Amino acid sequence: MKLILAFIRPDRVETVKAALAEVGISRMTVMNCQGFGREVDRTQRHRGHEPPADLHRKVQLQVAVREEAVERTIDAIVRGGRTDGNGEVGDGKIFVLPLEQCIRIRTGKRGDEAI
Repeated sequence: MKLILAFIRPDRVETVKAALAEVGISRMTVMNCQGFGREVDRTQRHRGHEPPADLHRKVQLQVAVREEAVERTIDAIVRGGRTDGNGEVGDGKIFVLPLEQCIRIRTGKRGDEAI
């Protein structure tokens, strides 16, 4: 089992969600977050002035998958998260982590069965 963490642009969430649905992935957690990386020198307009944007809004997706679904999940996130077909700085990152255990609280099932 793997836990896939993807940090994407907020405006790409619906596109990524649709791409995941196409490959049979229908469960994920979505969280708003902020961060910085190569997206420098961008500004955000706030109350009439443009302070430098040190932190940029992102959305973190968490998707737990069985081993056999890892590559198709990554491909779907890349396809849905990439802007303008070729991608731009700030489109995001994907991290794949080992997932030791998963337990479904309602039934007590563990491992792949709980995902």
